[in-house]
Amino acid sequence: MNIIIAILIFGIIIIVHELGHFLIAKKNGIQVDEFCIGLGPTIIGKQVGETFYSVKLLPFGGACMMGEDEDRPEENAFNNKSVWARMAVIFGGPFFNFILAFVFSVIILANNGIDIPRVLAAYDNQPASEAGIKKGDVIRRINGKKITIGREIDTYLMLHPLSGEEVKVEIERDGKEKTIMVDPNYTAYLFGFSYKQQNTADTKISDVSKDSPFQKAGVKAGDEILSVNGRTVDNGEELGKVMEEEKKEGEAISFVIRRGSEEKTYEIAPKSYKTKTLGIYASDYQKGNAGQILRYSLIEVKYWIETTVASLGQLVTGKMSMKEVSGPVGIVDTVGTMINETSKIGLKEMWLSILYMAVLLSANLGVMNLLPLPALDGGRLVFILIEAVRGKPVDREKEGYIHFAGFVLLMLFMVFVLYNDVI
Repeated sequence: MNIIIAILIFGIIIIVHELGHFLIAKKNGIQVDEFCIGLGPTIIGKQVGETFYSVKLLPFGGACMMGEDEDRPEENAFNNKSVWARMAVIFGGPFFNFILAFVFSVIILANNGIDIPRVLAAYDNQPASEAGIKKGDVIRRINGKKITIGREIDTYLMLHPLSGEEVKVEIERDGKEKTIMVDPNYTAYLFGFSYKQQNTADTKISDVSKDSPFQKAGVKAGDEILSVNGRTVDNGEELGKVMEEEKKEGEAISFVIRRGSEEKTYEIAPKSYKTKTLGIYASDYQKGNAGQILRYSLIEVKYWIETTVASLGQLVTGKMSMKEVSGPVGIVDTVGTMINETSKIGLKEMWLSILYMAVLLSANLGVMNLLPLPALDGGRLVFILIEAVRGKPVDREKEGYIHFAGFVLLMLFMVFVLYNDVI
């Protein structure tokens, strides 16, 4: 089921991409030889005018064939149209991906609300609260980077890891803006275990870190925490809240833990770790009016475009490992995990999370296709720009060879990503 849903997501995104090429080509009077849904052998097809419409065997996207690498005598052939018409057709695919991401964002925001970067928690004794940031403050900028939605904070800190130097945080409080300098250096006291923190999740331990206090005490993944310092916990959200209230610097905490039918009490002291953090959670979803939903949907698309571009920059500069790149297998795995988690909450939440993944992937595909690499839309735009500057096109045969070579390299890269996913 998860694989089928992932294929549907990919298929819709790619079909919309090809539809962008198709509609703008038709608008500019360019001949489209074939528009197909799926790939491989044709199952069913029909010739309508100059275009053959078909459905193919493999449900992986589609294609819009216009003879881009051919010199044809027909007036309506792709390469006989103006530079601007051809650029519009090539750009149409990625642009339609951005439109699709926008439409899905409107649906998501209309249901889930707008992600306001309002501080919902400034954790006690951590850098932000120590510097004076309070619950209810709205984060406007971090080190000059404008923050419009709450998730931008985590993304910014992921792409710009804290170095230990003071962080300039600009906030809005009671309608007034204020600048606060935060020292991110922090000593954390950790027990070395993880769990699901939703109020719909149980209190079972999902993982225990190697050489952590929990592992040394004999606690294992799958054990269930029943109480903390005598306070009963019924779900992951309660466990997190009680842990935060009961945790003291270096002091042991009493845990009642159940393994199978056996209950046992553990006295465990946390281990100190020096780290760098702001110590805030600022992502407050609230309902918006129609104008706000449309505006923030544009911001959502912008957010994913910027995140994709920044991540590519991290890869190029070596700040992000190629092992962090996901392909089809990794995406199917992520979609599956997301579906399994949200389906426990409700069918509506599951489908909204699927749409959220589609927004991410559609914006990602749009950006990736605009990269100036052979075989991609961005590569074709480069050749059209060269033609505009030179006043004549690059030899079509040579251009075709370059795009073919780019396609081969792209397939080799996909094999690497697939191998990386499986490993």
